Amino acid sequence: MCGMKHIPALASVLTAAAVVSLSAQSQGITLVQSETRDGKVTTTLTQMDKSHIRTETGNGIFIFDGDAQVMRMVNMEKKSYTEITKADMQKMSKQMSDAMEQMKNMPPAQRAMMEKMMAGRGMPGAGPAAAPIAYKATGSDKAGQWACAKYDGMRAADKVVELCTVEPKALGLTPGDFEVAKQLAEFMKSLMPQMANQIALYGTPAEQGFSGYPIRQSHFSNGKVTSVNELKEIKREAIPASAWQAPAGFKRESFGGR
Repeated sequence: MCGMKHIPALASVLTAAAVVSLSAQSQGITLVQSETRDGKVTTTLTQMDKSHIRTETGNGIFIFDGDAQVMRMVNMEKKSYTEITKADMQKMSKQMSDAMEQMKNMPPAQRAMMEKMMAGRGMPGAGPAAAPIAYKATGSDKAGQWACAKYDGMRAADKVVELCTVEPKALGLTPGDFEVAKQLAEFMKSLMPQMANQIALYGTPAEQGFSGYPIRQSHFSNGKVTSVNELKEIKREAIPASAWQAPAGFKRESFGGR
């Protein structure tokens, strides 16, 4: 479980990874997304190519290097960065499996307390798995410059998400533009299978429960909207190789005691 605190919130990364990578005909893709939560708007800038992702929000930068099979978390304020390799992910996965196995032998009250503590820290496997979301079409709408199809995502009788989707071709994308999302999902699968499954690889309606890619996602809790994520801009452009590295002069911090 060591090092879990170094893993940042990946919602923006997962959303971006689901949108784009690099097709054989393009140089790279840059997109701008916004999240509105508690009246505050946060902007996320993402750059991608066929095997890299770079997402910048505030003072934090997340980089996935598919060629090197490593994640980099950059702290602009501290001028430092941390790297997580695939071997690190596998090690943490084993530690988590061992911890979950030990929990099976705990008294019920102690096990419940541990599960609550782990869930509070965002650790995978803590507590029962959430029920799957069922989607139903509810009409059409417009998000930004795009006309989109609306879907309600229901978990039992509760509405947990509302999507507005467009077909990738409306964004100038092809199915080949989703390969980097597959790489990231595979990288994360050993430690965070549920998180990896949230990387919305563009598939058929039967595979994902709705048609197209969500350019707007409104999340609900107890019938109220808690956050709204929306795609604002997307364009193809050349991205320098330096984008996939930590800024020059930044100090590398150890991960998990390495």
